[in-house]
Amino acid sequence: MKLEMATAGSISYYFSTAFLFVLAFNLLSFQAMTASGQEANDDDLIQFALNLEFMEAEFFLHGSLGTGLDTISPSLTQGGPAPIGAQKANLDSLVAPIIEEFGYEEVGHIRAIVTRVGGFPRPLLNLSRQNFAKVFDQAVGFNLVPPFDPYANSVNFLLAAYLIPYVGIGGYVGVIPNLTAPANLGLVASLLGVEAGQDAVVRALLYERRNQKVFPYILTVAEFTNQISALRNRLGGSGNKDEGLIVPTILGAENRTSSNVLSADPNSLSYARTPAEILGIVYGTGNATMPGGFFPLGANGKIATTVRT
Repeated sequence: MKLEMATAGSISYYFSTAFLFVLAFNLLSFQAMTASGQEANDDDLIQFALNLEFMEAEFFLHGSLGTGLDTISPSLTQGGPAPIGAQKANLDSLVAPIIEEFGYEEVGHIRAIVTRVGGFPRPLLNLSRQNFAKVFDQAVGFNLVPPFDPYANSVNFLLAAYLIPYVGIGGYVGVIPNLTAPANLGLVASLLGVEAGQDAVVRALLYERRNQKVFPYILTVAEFTNQISALRNRLGGSGNKDEGLIVPTILGAENRTSSNVLSADPNSLSYARTPAEILGIVYGTGNATMPGGFFPLGANGKIATTVRT
């Protein structure tokens, strides 16, 4: 277990944080009520994940193939708008087939969710290099020169990919305790298994390059991951649920490692996130009611649309 400092100040901090978390969770439950006055059900909770699955599918497919769902499986988009700025990345022979595989896996995820609980049109996604550049500037705290380009090379693309699957993992971990139907639990567990695998592959590939400077910047790969994780924690607004590739040993597995290929809590369990936290992160605003970032018009589905109305 990770060591804890039981000072009066830290105890007060943890109680305050716990109170705010409970308050935020209850507020989300209230905001996620359907028009009929009922709380979000299994279908609503699982459908919410489609937003992230669409984002991952389009990013991975375009990055590896130069085309997306409109070509690979157009019926799954249900007429939703094409993503902004998605393009083929300059990937090397190792990374390209991995990302292509990820893209096809996301197609399967969307199909599985829609088949089980129904779906909605693909939301408008901003996957442009300009949007990624804003996110990376926000993460490091200054304007990178030249602006960060996720499509420039394999390392940049992997760093951009570091942004995405992990958010979905927290969402699936968070939703599982709220599901009631065994078949739905099975579906989400299966989705979570593959999403976690994707995230582990991305993190392992980046860890291999952890001390490499990201050209032409002064920051290393590990430093970028630490800054991105810190940004997601700030936007999520619920404390530390995200860690980069290199951490102080107090945050490492059993307080014994500085390597952090898999991000996990003090018992090496996956962190959970609520829909409100996820929306705050992918919107880039820290506010589930204020769309932006990767979802300029907001996410789709009953939970996301109810929260912002």
